Amino acid sequence: MSEQEEKGNPKVERSRKRLRWFGIHLLVYFVAMAVLVGINLSLAAAEPWFVLPLVAWGAPLAIHAAYAMGLLDTLLGLR
Repeated sequence: MSEQEEKGNPKVERSRKRLRWFGIHLLVYFVAMAVLVGINLSLAAAEPWFVLPLVAWGAPLAIHAAYAMGLLDTLLGLR
């Protein structure tokens, strides 16, 4: 498929948009976790409380990854 054909294809456009938003979500996740780990280690290294937001945000991030890859399309009726 040529680049011109890909631009007009709604599936390709939707896929690119999904991946772009997932990339932004992933970047924000890693930046936030780095900040939280730094705060945790500097204030209370004996109590690793950063694990709670790491897991709590990681689960929706995994679902977002499945959505971005198109694994949920059939479930959501997008095919």
